[in-house]
Amino acid sequence: MQVQQIRNATLVIEYAGKRLLVDPLLAAQGAYPGFAGTANSHLANPLVGLPVPLSELLDVDAVVVTHLHADHWDDAARRLVPRGLPIFAQNLRDAALLRADGFEDVRVFGDGAVFGDIVLHRTGGQHGSDQVMAAIGERMGEVSGVVFSHPDEPTLYLAGDTVWNRHVEDSLAAHRPDVVVLNCGDAQVPGLGAIIMDQHDLAKVAQAAPQATIVASHLEAVNHCVLSRAALRDFLDAQGLRARVLVPEDGEVCAFSAAA
Repeated sequence: MQVQQIRNATLVIEYAGKRLLVDPLLAAQGAYPGFAGTANSHLANPLVGLPVPLSELLDVDAVVVTHLHADHWDDAARRLVPRGLPIFAQNLRDAALLRADGFEDVRVFGDGAVFGDIVLHRTGGQHGSDQVMAAIGERMGEVSGVVFSHPDEPTLYLAGDTVWNRHVEDSLAAHRPDVVVLNCGDAQVPGLGAIIMDQHDLAKVAQAAPQATIVASHLEAVNHCVLSRAALRDFLDAQGLRARVLVPEDGEVCAFSAAA
């Protein structure tokens, strides 16, 4: 298994003979205004360019979209992803929206969807603290994670855009993943707080899943993420977690064996 950090939450995963594109944010640097009402909204998104050619990103067997927020499925992805490519969506609502855009092979990853020999399980999440959800929960919407499993591969859990909560804790206990990818850039809504994990949430995951290697994603690419890679690495060093947590640069590939 290989997990390539592309930009923001965008990944390319090679797993059980398949190449999967996750949460594509494909526009050029600075193509969109910052997210209104969030930290550093004066900055244009994405903050950085793509580290690999678009042609390489689109040379995949399927796309997985954890939810349809614009930093996970942007207008460029809507235009550029081939209409016949299989796309896995989190629920029937997202699948219907993707089909309305002309995508021909849209599937729901649900609980136990199969792609080749890979089994995909949906996991729950919460896109912000309880305070965030009480104030702007309708805007944050439903989000999901995905667990990938195969007898010859490490079990991989993409937690998605969530803070630490019972959904994550239950998913770690149920699936006992070997590798966990966390969106942990500490995206902030001023006055309300975080809408994805920060370094302290990451530490809770590390404690709850001592068998797992963690990959830190969703860093330094959109305006409202305030946790830098350097600050995260300093935190990991202080907590004695550096050996268990990978903080890849954009374009970097993390490889894992079945004994991860």
